[in-house]
Amino acid sequence: MSQIDIAAVKNYLLKLQDTICSQLEALDGHSFVEDNWERAGGGGGRTRVMQEGGFIEKGGVNFSHVFGDQLPPSATAARPELAGRNFQAMGVSLVIHPRNPYIPTSHANVRFFVAEKPGSDPVWWFGGGYDLTPFYGFEEDVIEWHQTAKNACEPFGPQVYPQYKKWCDEYFYLKHRDEARGVGGLFFDDLNEPSFEQSFAFMRSVGDSYMQAYAPIVERRKAMAYGERERDFQAYRRGRYVEFNLVWDRGTLFGLQSGGRTESILMSLPPQVRWGYDWKPEPGTVEENFYTDFLKPKDWLVEVKE
Repeated sequence: MSQIDIAAVKNYLLKLQDTICSQLEALDGHSFVEDNWERAGGGGGRTRVMQEGGFIEKGGVNFSHVFGDQLPPSATAARPELAGRNFQAMGVSLVIHPRNPYIPTSHANVRFFVAEKPGSDPVWWFGGGYDLTPFYGFEEDVIEWHQTAKNACEPFGPQVYPQYKKWCDEYFYLKHRDEARGVGGLFFDDLNEPSFEQSFAFMRSVGDSYMQAYAPIVERRKAMAYGERERDFQAYRRGRYVEFNLVWDRGTLFGLQSGGRTESILMSLPPQVRWGYDWKPEPGTVEENFYTDFLKPKDWLVEVKE
């Protein structure tokens, strides 16, 4: 087993938060507000939030490093052998909710866990990824997003992007709706092979590529004109985002069950949202096209080659 370097991971995550915030501020023209917090059970974090910015209606880029005597149920449900171990968990998590409905919502997360007990080797793993949640579909945006994700994975083997792309499609799926949350991206978890160094390098590649994937989409769409119809559809689709985060998302459950800071955890929720009873898009509209052509998981890079 390779030697783990917790300090190096934490240093990278703090710098990643700084870098992403600087790049988003340059795109938006406004600054994040920083809120430092401490967790009663151990650890704390650095929350950075922007509200009513230039293109960002609400967004946050959070760093947290928490530790405790035992992992919460959300972390041990699939790995009961970890019950009773003390733990450290650190990561950067972000969600950007743009005001303009033609700019997609985006989410990214990279994280590191260590579970330990006396007399045993530590159990550690990396996880994370990023995914895109558009409200109106533009093929060039989705293709570029996935191409950037593939480029980040390629140094680590040809099987990595297809595996983590598929995992993302399956994870960000609202089972109670039988509906995808968005157009996917990358999702990985429990990564600890072949070594700490290689796993850490992959997490860095994912973290470093997020803004390469998102910034060009923002630049293309932020000046597009929109009206009440588009904002209404955006608010309706945001309801799906809320449902996923509160019902299915393991990160939200881990944060709440581990005694994390609720305000920071629920930063991911959009500022305005609506639900309509049994609402369906009108036939022949761009909204219906979004459901039929974009909310069906597919290999976007194969589609463009053909």
